[in-house]
Amino acid sequence: MQSPADILRDIWTSAGGDPAALEHVRLTGEEPQIPSSFRVAVAGQTTIAAAGLAAAEIWRLRSGRMQNVSVDMRHAVAECRSERYLRVDDKPPPPAWDAIAGVYRTGDSRIVRCHTNFPHHREAVCEVLGCEPERDKVQVALMQWRGEDFETAAYAAGGVVALMRSYDEWSALPQARALAQLPLISIEKIGEAPPKAWPQGLPNNDRPLSGLRVLDLSRVIAGPVAGRTLAAHGAEVLLVSGPELPAIDWLTIDTGRGKLTTFIELKTDTGRAQLRELLEDADIFSQGYRPRALAALGFSPEDAAKINPGIVYVTLSAYGHAGPWAARRGFDSLVQTATGFNHAEGQAAGLDGPKELPAQMLDHATGYLMAFGAMMARMRQACDGGSWHVRVSLAQTGRWLWNLGRLDGGLNTPDLAGEAVHAAFIESMPSGFGMLKAVRHSALLSTTPAHWRRPAMPLGSHPAHWPARS
Repeated sequence: MQSPADILRDIWTSAGGDPAALEHVRLTGEEPQIPSSFRVAVAGQTTIAAAGLAAAEIWRLRSGRMQNVSVDMRHAVAECRSERYLRVDDKPPPPAWDAIAGVYRTGDSRIVRCHTNFPHHREAVCEVLGCEPERDKVQVALMQWRGEDFETAAYAAGGVVALMRSYDEWSALPQARALAQLPLISIEKIGEAPPKAWPQGLPNNDRPLSGLRVLDLSRVIAGPVAGRTLAAHGAEVLLVSGPELPAIDWLTIDTGRGKLTTFIELKTDTGRAQLRELLEDADIFSQGYRPRALAALGFSPEDAAKINPGIVYVTLSAYGHAGPWAARRGFDSLVQTATGFNHAEGQAAGLDGPKELPAQMLDHATGYLMAFGAMMARMRQACDGGSWHVRVSLAQTGRWLWNLGRLDGGLNTPDLAGEAVHAAFIESMPSGFGMLKAVRHSALLSTTPAHWRRPAMPLGSHPAHWPARS
């Protein structure tokens, strides 16, 4: 199996990074750190390190000075489960899942997973099944369905579910074959534009992304983690949501550190005009909306490049941008189920059924890859000009994780309970929700330590405009 250093080298060089920069990275810790037969700890460490190294490289380009980057594996694992360790006024997280979310047997003895944390997804599942939102009634109704038929019908109704497949079953699907033709991160030039200079006036004690503006149109984990990472390295990140969009409060708190947050109603002419005005002055546009949803509103990558030539546009999807599932909605837990992870972990544990990974690792690793890709594309823009489109997906990150190999006996590793998280990994800070105890960023930069200068605030707390560059 590849070492963490070799895995990082592959991520870095595949995106055009200078191999010489890797001499300034130190990776510490041994796997496994949490119970899994997959190399989840290394996946977290190397994706966080890639983003940290990209920030250090931007610092070198802007200041003329290189700095060192170190990532401890246990700290990285804690950060990839940050929502579990978050405390608000010393209170632990509420239940993570809706009452009917989770796995069920179907009439053909298959297993499906339903994701119903958002009301419209719960309503879609119950509409297809013709039942009340009660777990026992959902199970009874599903016994009248074949698993794959229910998966198809639920998606057609606007729900998000996944049939549990083995890795071999997944690999035989056209979608898996389409992903096999794609890189881990796609960085593509989509338009002509002159190079944009880095913002001026970088003081010696500032951070790599100071002065850069990021529009964050994402929810749940992966996209918000990307924005949180860019904010940790100094970017001005503005999270754009809608007053009618459902949200998971605990995740909003955890991933909202460092960000401004505003409401814009994109279904109105006024709202779209507000977003266009913000986009005109942005450096990075990062979005995790349902595939093609923003394009229908006039904010496709090509639209963004016309509004702001030189933009870096970052797209997150569940199953990739090519293949028959390119438009399919999904979340980490569903992609784990559909692509073989739950089946494989269950087999490794000796279970007659699924077992989840011990972290939402597809989400977290993809979030760090989004931030990494955004920074690498911004460096290309500064050097070569152009507008750039960065694309990542949960399923492609999963494919990469699978190909890292398996750990014999990895499931015997003790879990990392909250009291086992090193005190140095946790920081206390005020917020709009109360006093937070939360996981610090695990990429330690020697000259420009990562931190969040803005507190997490309730959605919509700020006006829909950029603050003046200081």
